[in-house]
Amino acid sequence: MGITLMVVDDQEVIQIGVAALVAVSDITVVAKAATGSETLELVAAHRPDVVLLDVRLPGEDGLTTLGRIKQQFPDQVVVMFSAFDNPKYVAKAAALGAHGYLLKSCDRKTTIDAIERAAAGESLWTREQMRRVRGALVTPRLNADVEAALTAREAEVLRAVTNGQTNEQIAKTLGISYETVKEHVQHVLRKVGVETRTQAAVWAVRHNIA
Repeated sequence: MGITLMVVDDQEVIQIGVAALVAVSDITVVAKAATGSETLELVAAHRPDVVLLDVRLPGEDGLTTLGRIKQQFPDQVVVMFSAFDNPKYVAKAAALGAHGYLLKSCDRKTTIDAIERAAAGESLWTREQMRRVRGALVTPRLNADVEAALTAREAEVLRAVTNGQTNEQIAKTLGISYETVKEHVQHVLRKVGVETRTQAAVWAVRHNIA
């Protein structure tokens, strides 16, 4: 029996494109979804070998959906699928238990190979991706039950950082100055005991702040 695949993307052209792309292989698309709530229902109904999950979805984003899938179906194989090579998205996907992070710009062979490897239980994380987040994933303080006394504003800033926003975007969203955002970010890094924004993003995911 071949590999069953579920495609989650809010663009129908992507859903159709993936189905056409894998048609030459042993992979069969058994379900398609465009939202997080649809995804949970269809995963429960079909239990596909692999879920190919877009990072950006309307309403509940794909990373939040990933977290919900892993809570309800811990063994479900999920590969994040995105047009954005964003280190914060990569870090959050790794922290939440995705099998890998696949770019939509990948060619047919790379995409099919990734789905086949994921279905076989292999990790798809590349050396470069793991280099970018390794410090966050193995830092002892991150693996410990660390509590950081963040202020409400610092927690807001940390959530924004975890969602991949720049300091400029955070300043605009929160209605504060760029310099104030920089100060908050530095305070957050110091309090949680990390050195980079990516490490802070992983810490936030693991402590249910993001």
